[in-house]
Amino acid sequence: MSLTRVRSSAGSPVDGAPARSRREGSPRGRLRRIRADLVLLLAATPGLVYFLVFHYGALFGNVLAFQDYVPFLGIGGSRWVGLAHFERMFGDPLFWNAVKNTLLIALLQLVFFFPAPLALALLLNSIVGDTVRRFVQSVVYLPHFLSWVIVIALFQQMLGGAGVVNGWLSTLGMGGISIIGNPDAYGPLVIAQLIWKECGWATIIFLAALSQVDEQQYEAAVLDGAGWWRRVWHVTLPAIRPVIVLLLVLRLGEFLSVGFEQFFLQRQSVGPETGEVLETFVYYTGFANGDFGYAAAVGLFKGVIGVVLVYTANKVAHRLGEQGVYKS
Repeated sequence: MSLTRVRSSAGSPVDGAPARSRREGSPRGRLRRIRADLVLLLAATPGLVYFLVFHYGALFGNVLAFQDYVPFLGIGGSRWVGLAHFERMFGDPLFWNAVKNTLLIALLQLVFFFPAPLALALLLNSIVGDTVRRFVQSVVYLPHFLSWVIVIALFQQMLGGAGVVNGWLSTLGMGGISIIGNPDAYGPLVIAQLIWKECGWATIIFLAALSQVDEQQYEAAVLDGAGWWRRVWHVTLPAIRPVIVLLLVLRLGEFLSVGFEQFFLQRQSVGPETGEVLETFVYYTGFANGDFGYAAAVGLFKGVIGVVLVYTANKVAHRLGEQGVYKS
C-alpha cells in the first residue's frame, strides 16, 4: 500500500471530509446553507420577531422601575428616583399580601397540577387500543382551546349559588354549598380549573417522552414478574426523568407567574385580600392607578426571583446528574 493511500485511509484531506467541513464553514458555504433552508427560516421569522420585540425588547422598559414615570414626559423626561420604588415595595402590605397569595397558588400548582399531566400521560400510555387512546386524547385536549372566560363561566354554572350542583342538592333536601365566591375554597377552585383546562394539553411532552422508552425493558420486567406499578416505578419514570427535571426547572422559573386572566376574572368575587396575585397587582397598580414606575419595580422583582430560581434549580439538577435547562 502506498504512502498516499495510507494517508487517505487515515482521514487526511484526501478523503474530502475536512475539506468539505471547511467549505461549509466558509461565508459562501453558510450562504449556501441559508438558501437551502430559506423556507424554514422564513417560517420561523414571525416567532423570532415576536420574542425580540415583546420579550427581549420589552426588557428596556425595566428602566421605569427607577423613574417617576409620566407617560406625557416619556422615559427621557421622567424624573429618576433610584431605588425609591423598591423601598416602597418592601414596606407595602398590599404587595406582601399579593406575594402571599401568589406563593400559596404557586405551591398548590406545583403539588397538584405539575404531577397531573404525568399521571394522565401514564394512563393514556397504558391504554392498548389506539382508537380509544386517540378519542380520550382528543377529549382531554379540547379544554385547552377554550378561553378562561368560558371556563370560569362553566364553573359558575356548575358550582355557583344557582348552579347545577346546588340545584341538585336542593332537590335532595340538602343545603347548598358555597364554592364560587368563597375565599376558603378559592385555592382548590383555581387549581381544579387549571387541571381541567390545561392538564390534557400538558401531557403532550410526557407522551412524546414515553414513546421513546425501550419496549424491551418492559418485556424484561414482565418476565421478572413486575406488575404495572413496578414497571412504572423502575422502568418508565427513570427513562423520562430528564424530561421531568427539565419541566420542573422551567416551572420553577415561572413560580411567581401563576397566571393573569384566570385570577383577574375572579378577583372581585373573593376580594383583593384573597384573589390578588402579583400579575393582577401589577395591572391594577400600573394601568388602573397610573403608578407605572412602582408597577415596573414589582415586575422587575418578580423577574429577578424567577432567574434566581431557574439558576438554583438548574444547579441542583446538575448535582443530581441531570442536564437541566443548560450546561454550566
